[in-house]
Amino acid sequence: MAYPNEIKEMWELVRESFRSEYSSTAFDLWFNSPALADYNPEKSEIIFDVDSQFKAEKLNERYAPLITERFASETGMDVQITFRYTGAPADPQKYIDLVNGRSRPATEAPLPPTVEEQTAENLQRARYTFDNFIVGESNKFARAACWKVACNPSTEWNPLFLYGPSGVGKTHLMCAVINEIRRHNPAAKVVYTKGDDFINDMVRCLANSDMESFRARYRSCDVLLIDDIQFVAGKEATQNEVFHTFQTLFEEGKQIILASDRPPKDIHPLEERLRSRFEQGLLADINPPDLELRVAIIRKKAEYINIDLPDGVLTFLAENLRSNIRQIEGAIKKLGAMSFVSGKPVTMDLARSSINDLIGGGEPVEVTIDKIFTAVCRKYGVSRSDIESTSRKKEFAQPRHLCIYLIREVTDISFPQIGKLFNRDHATIMSSHALIARKCRESHAFEVEVKEMIKEFRG
Repeated sequence: MAYPNEIKEMWELVRESFRSEYSSTAFDLWFNSPALADYNPEKSEIIFDVDSQFKAEKLNERYAPLITERFASETGMDVQITFRYTGAPADPQKYIDLVNGRSRPATEAPLPPTVEEQTAENLQRARYTFDNFIVGESNKFARAACWKVACNPSTEWNPLFLYGPSGVGKTHLMCAVINEIRRHNPAAKVVYTKGDDFINDMVRCLANSDMESFRARYRSCDVLLIDDIQFVAGKEATQNEVFHTFQTLFEEGKQIILASDRPPKDIHPLEERLRSRFEQGLLADINPPDLELRVAIIRKKAEYINIDLPDGVLTFLAENLRSNIRQIEGAIKKLGAMSFVSGKPVTMDLARSSINDLIGGGEPVEVTIDKIFTAVCRKYGVSRSDIESTSRKKEFAQPRHLCIYLIREVTDISFPQIGKLFNRDHATIMSSHALIARKCRESHAFEVEVKEMIKEFRG
C-alpha cells in the first residue's frame, strides 16, 4: 500500500467519527468494508478498494462528499476521495435491503456472520489483546478477571459482567478474551454480538419465521459475549430470548461474558429473573482512567502513531482529557494528523488547538459546573442547595438528574468525581445520567433542549 501511516491514522479518525451516526450494519457496510489502497500526494487523493461496482458507485455518489467534509473538519486536510471496484460483482439489492433495514427470505438473508466468519472484524479485533491493554487502578480488577476467564473459561465467574461508562476499555477486554481463548483453543466456537445487533437478529428471524437459526447460533457456542447488554431493557420478547439463551449455555457449562454501561441493578426496566442471573457470577467495574493511567495511555498511543510529545504537552493532555480512552485516542490521532498536515512538530499551541473542542475552550471545570448549576436552577426555579440536597422530591430530583447529565457531558469528569459533588456514590450518578439519556431518546423536544444547553456550555 503506497500511503504513509499518517493517512491510515487520519482515515481511522474520520471513519470512527461516523460510527454514532449510523446503525452498526450501515456503518460496517459503508465505512468498514472499503480498504485503504493508495494515496496520491500531488492530487491529495485517497483511494479505496471495494468489492462491487454497485458499492463503488454508491460510495462515490453518496458518501465521498461526506467523508471529504469530515476530513477537513477532523484533520484540517483537504482531500479527494475515490472508491474503485476491484472484486467480483455483488447483488445490489442485498446492499439496498441492508441499508433500508428490510428483511429478505431466510434462504437469501442468513444471520449476520459469527466471529469466525467476520474476517474484517477479526482483523480489527485482533488489535485488542491483554498485552496492549494499559492497566491502572481503575481497570486492574476487570483486567485480572477477564484474564482468568480467558485462560479457564466456564470454570468460575460465570457469567462475567463488565460495566462502566463508554470508552473505558470494556470492548477491548472482551476482544482480548476472544483472542486469548482462540490462542489456547482455535476450535472453540465463539460468538460476539452487541445488544442492539442481538435484537436486530431476532427481529429478522421472527420476520422470516426462522427462529431456529437464531437459537442455533446463540445457544450452540462455547463462549457467548454480548456487549451493551443494557439495550435489551424494556423489550419483553428479547429479554425472554436472552433468558433462555443464558439458561441453556449456563446449564451446559459454557462461558458467558456481558458488558454494560451500568451494573445490572441500574438497568431499567429489566426482568428480575435476568437481573439475578446477571449478578450470580462476577461483577467487575471499570472507571474512567485517573491521571497516572491517562499519562501512560497518551504516551503509548503517541508511540504507536510515531509522534513525539514534549513532557509539557503530555502533562497538558493528561490533565485535560479526562473522559475516556476513546476520547484520548481520538485526540492523539487528531494531533498527529494536524502535525502531519502542517509539517510542524507538536507544540503546546498545536495541542491546545487540537483538543479545544473537547475541553470547552479551556475554561476551568469549576466555572463550567457553576454555570450548569445556575442554568438548571433558573430553568426549574430551584436553588443549588435544593439540587445538592438528599431530598427525593420530584421537583428537586429532575433538575439534579439534569445537572449530573450536563456536568458529565460537558466537562467529561468521571462519575466518581461527580458523585463527590453531590455526596452520592458513582452508581447513583450513573443511574441519573442514564435516566436523562433515556428521556432524550423518548422525547425529541427534550433532546433538542438538552443539546442546546450542552452547546451553550461548550461555547
